[in-house]
Parts: sequence; C-alpha cells; structure tokens
Amino acid sequence: MSALVSLTPALAPAATSVGNPTLNIAIFLVFVVITLAIVIKVASGNKGAAEYYAGGRAFTGRQNGIAIAGDYLSAASFLGIAGAIALNGYDGFLYSIGFLVAWLVALLLVAELLRNVGKYTMADVLSFRLRQRPVRIAAAISTLAVSFFYLLAQMAGAGGLVALLLGIESAAGQRVVVAAVGIVMIFYVIYGGMKGTTWVQIIKAVLLIVGAGLMFVWVLAKFGLNLSTLIGAANETTASDLGKARDLTQPGLQYKNPIDFISLSMALVLGTAGLPHVLMRFYTVPTSREARRSVVWAIWLIGLFYLFTLVLGFGAAQMLGPSEIKNAPGAANSAAPLLAFELGGEIFLGIISGVAFATILAVVAGLTITASASLSHDVYNTIVKDGNATPEEEVKVARISALVLGAVAIVGGIFAMGQNIAFLVALAFAIAASANLPTILYSLFWKRFNTRGALWSIYGGLLSAITLIIFSPVVSGKAVDPVTGKSPSMLQGVDFHLFPLDNPGIISIPLGFILGYIGTVTSKEYNAAKYAEMEVRSLTGVGAEAATHH
Repeated sequence: MSALVSLTPALAPAATSVGNPTLNIAIFLVFVVITLAIVIKVASGNKGAAEYYAGGRAFTGRQNGIAIAGDYLSAASFLGIAGAIALNGYDGFLYSIGFLVAWLVALLLVAELLRNVGKYTMADVLSFRLRQRPVRIAAAISTLAVSFFYLLAQMAGAGGLVALLLGIESAAGQRVVVAAVGIVMIFYVIYGGMKGTTWVQIIKAVLLIVGAGLMFVWVLAKFGLNLSTLIGAANETTASDLGKARDLTQPGLQYKNPIDFISLSMALVLGTAGLPHVLMRFYTVPTSREARRSVVWAIWLIGLFYLFTLVLGFGAAQMLGPSEIKNAPGAANSAAPLLAFELGGEIFLGIISGVAFATILAVVAGLTITASASLSHDVYNTIVKDGNATPEEEVKVARISALVLGAVAIVGGIFAMGQNIAFLVALAFAIAASANLPTILYSLFWKRFNTRGALWSIYGGLLSAITLIIFSPVVSGKAVDPVTGKSPSMLQGVDFHLFPLDNPGIISIPLGFILGYIGTVTSKEYNAAKYAEMEVRSLTGVGAEAATHH
C-alpha cells in the first residue's frame, strides 16, 4: 500500500530518464483519454447525492471488490514492495503480508455492519447513536487528516515517478507534472463522482494485476519456473554486488529492532479497517451481502498481487543488484520500472509505467471524493445546515470541496517533491488505526459507548499519532546512508527526535482504545434504545434501505 513509499526517500529529481520519454508520455496520454471518455459516459446520470457519493449503490460485489483492489493497491504497493523485497528480502515481503491480513480485519469486523448502519461516510456510523454535531466534526477532521497525508504522498510520488520516466530534469517541469496529475484527478471526481471514480479504479486494478502477473511469469520463466532457483540466484548477485554474503530469506535486514516492526505491523494491519476511502467503498453496493462479497473479491485479488511482488522483488535483486537500484533516481521505488526495462525494453517499460501512472490517478481520485464527501455531508449538511441541505446542495458543495482539496493537494505535492514522504503515509495509517478504528469498533460492538468516549478516542488517537511522528526518526535524526550520502529522515542535518520508533502504532493505537474507554465510563450518557436499533440494523440490515433513500 501507500505505506511502502516509506521505505525510501521520495523520488529525487530525475537526472536521467529510463527508456523512451516520448513513448512513455504517449502511453500515459492514451490511458488518460480512454479513462476520461469512460468517466464522461458513466457520469451522465449523476443527479443526486446517492449517485455522486455512492454511485447509486449500483455496483455488484465483484465490481466493487475489483474497485477496492484498485483503491488499495497504490503505486507505492507496486513500486515500493518490489523495491523493499529486492533490497531487504524477508523484511520487505512482510509488508505484503501485513496489508493482506488487514483485509481479514475489515471483512470480519467492519464491512457488512458498516454498510448496514451508514449512508455515505464513516461519520454516519459513529454518530448514529451519539450526539451528531461534535462526533461528525471529529470524524470529519480525522477523515481529512488521513486523506490529506495520503493524498500528499501520492501527489509527490506521482511527480517524481512521471518526471523520471519522461526525463524531466528541472524542478519547474516536475511541478507541472504534479499539477497535471491533480487537474486530471479533479475532473474525474467533480464530473464523474463515485461512479466515474469506481470505473477508473476497476480499469486500473485489472491493468495493474495483469501487468504484474506478466512480469511474474516472465521472471519465473527465466529460472525454470522455480522460485528456489530465483532466490538462490538473487542471493548470489546481492553478495557479489555488496562484497559480502547476504541472505534475503532471513529476517533482520531492515528491522534490527523487533519492536519497530511490531509497531509498524499494528498500524498496517489495523489501519486498513479505519481508512475512510476504503470504508466509503462499502456504500456503493446495494446490500450488506454484496459488501461482504466485495471484500472477498478484494482479498483474492490483493493476495494474488502481493504474491506477484515476491517474485518481482527477487527478480529485481537478481537482474539489477542492490547498487543499481539504490543509485537510480528514486532508489528502491525504481526497482519495478528498471526490471520491466530489463525484461522487455522500452515498450514494456512504457506499458508498466503507464499502469503505475494510472494507479496514482485512481488512488488520488478515491481519496479526494472521500474527503469532499466528508466536508459536504458531515460538515456542511449536518453542522452548517442542521441536516436540512437538499441533495443537490450537498453535491454542489462536494464538487467545490473537491476543487479546493485538489488545489491543496497540488500545492502540497509540489512542496513535498524530493522530500522523504515516509512520514506522511505512516501518519495516514497510524491516524486511521489510532483514531478511526477504536471509535468504529466501540460504536458497533459496545453498548455503553457514548459521545465523550468517541471524542476522546478520535482526538486522543489523532494527536498522539501526529505528535509521536513529529518527534520520531522518520522526521529527523537518522544516520546518513553511505550509498546515497543522505539521511533517510525527512529533515536533513537536524535531530530533535525523542521517540525511538519509526511508527507510533504500538503507543497511539492502544491509547485510542484506552481513551475511548475512559471517556465513556466517566460520562453518564447512555441511550439503550438507540443502541438496540443500531444493533438490529447492523446485524440484519433492517432499516438500512429506508435510510439510504430518505
């Protein structure tokens, strides 16, 4: 997932191009033109709020499952995991496992219940039996925080990746690339709504899985379809390249401190079930059964993709070697494009790059529609208009919000160019796991839960995650890498880190749950009738359909 950008500094300004820039841009443009045509076609019926936010709830479980895979498998999954496995073997592959296990949490605890209780956003569930106003404000702030940091990382990654593949060396040129990605994405969201965005994600998921599958077969075929032979050859290449033996199948190449890995694993595994843009996808299906079915489809597709990454990573380690990967513009993130170039030359590289570009567009569109829905549905309708806004007014505000968010993402992406964007993505996952998940689970399963518990949990999880990351080694204080000559920390030449771990999950996630508990038991508020109604609806779906049409 996007957390994988965190393995390396952001793509540096490109000093060289890979392959043929003209061919690469032609493939990018073909993809953009085709998807824009599809968005225009499917979005012609976007009339009311249900159409704009939830695609009219007209998607089947299978379609939604493919779209979820498209939303979840960001460019960093494709580029980052391959690079992580190429450089760190076992430790890199554990990211794949963490992201996949996360879906079991979403399937077993969240998907079906959320679809039954909510209408358009995560705040619908949280505020169902609590005081609407304060809870919706808190949920909207949390949603915006997760979406913004996630968005920023994608935009900065887009600028670097496309600049590398198009041979754009100047900083001004790379800013233009970031702006172009943002403008196309804004059009998808404003004009296409959830329906247009979903079709972009479906197309992109199919392209990404087919592209990765083709590379998977191609690499394995070079080693007699034998994974053991490939791993052995990768170990030999790595050893000769570094001048010392290095077993990629052993743990500890990246995470010397097991607590660091446990903390990150907690954020990855628990964060997914609290990611607002993933949760919002459950509302695009007509029934809770289809919501459950869509998660099963997503698990199969995402699992298949992550199996492919294992072979891509070891293939890159064997065919390129760690030095070539580390010294390329973008370091580990360039492993997959370099491998594609090694396998099939310029045309294959162009196709794989086009898929990576498509990936960024689809993920950014999904994030933007989630954030704009939260602003219009949770803030404008409930707080500004006291729940009296018409669906048309809501959609208008959502479109204006998407425009503003897109502009903010473009500016933020330009500022983040060339920076280590690790902390942004780690922060998105940590906030989702620390602020959103405890509140969602308490709302669904704990009878006694109340408004104070929700507010303490959201704000406590949010603030603790942000504070710990600011004072973590991800932002400052890491030693200089002898190969690149730079510190992997975001800020160079300063050290104010007080917290020793890269990810705050091990502290901030339990804290979110504890604060939710303390807040609840110190408040007398309790609505037994409303909880009973929510329990019946979440488990049976009775009343959910009426709620979606009122």
